[in-house]
Amino acid sequence: MSKQEKRLARVRAFAAEQGIPVHNVHLLNRALTHTSYANEHREEHVHDNERLEFLGDAVLDLVIGEYLFLKYPEWTEGELTRAKASVVCESALAPRSEYFHVGEYLLLGRGEEQTGGRTRASILADAFEAIVGAIYIDNSYEQAAAFILTHLNVYLEQIESGDCAHDYKTDLQEWVQRQGEAEIRYQLEHDEGPDHDKTFYMGVYINGTRYGTGTGKSKKEAAQQAAREAMTALTEQAR
Repeated sequence: MSKQEKRLARVRAFAAEQGIPVHNVHLLNRALTHTSYANEHREEHVHDNERLEFLGDAVLDLVIGEYLFLKYPEWTEGELTRAKASVVCESALAPRSEYFHVGEYLLLGRGEEQTGGRTRASILADAFEAIVGAIYIDNSYEQAAAFILTHLNVYLEQIESGDCAHDYKTDLQEWVQRQGEAEIRYQLEHDEGPDHDKTFYMGVYINGTRYGTGTGKSKKEAAQQAAREAMTALTEQAR
């Protein structure tokens, strides 16, 4: 058995473990191929998972949006947006990928392998979206939706219980829009630490004035903290 045949056999085993129907195993294999690996194997014409990630992100948005729209008919657009953001985010997708051992099946470049890429949240979250994209293309919207709702059910249950992560960026956007025309800009001030364990420092500016700063292990997390600080400042200012 060739190296490629062994790899595809592993991917089929992964699909079987997760109950993913596979017609074209190469699609799922691509979903598990990080760009760092593709870059190191250009002569083999390896395709990375970025395009599938793009598609999977769109399918994920639609599935969760549709679920929330039907589940909570009395909710406003803002409430639906905040709830969706708490599910369709790196901090939700990465743990679910880790739960069903996606990291073990990823194809990574040497650098990513050596710096902990198999457990890096951004890589795991992107892989989740790519897998969704592969399921959608290889099967159907219904199969992709079933996969998404099964694996993200824990977060959907948190929404139902009222215990879901708050989206401060949306809160800030809505607050500023109510005040009239204004420009919100998030700016990375600086970062520190090694590539595999960085801390990001983000500022949020409204019409050029900084209203909040935040830190986090991802830019998204830092931006949320900055928006939270800005909301506190603006609320106190309005009193």
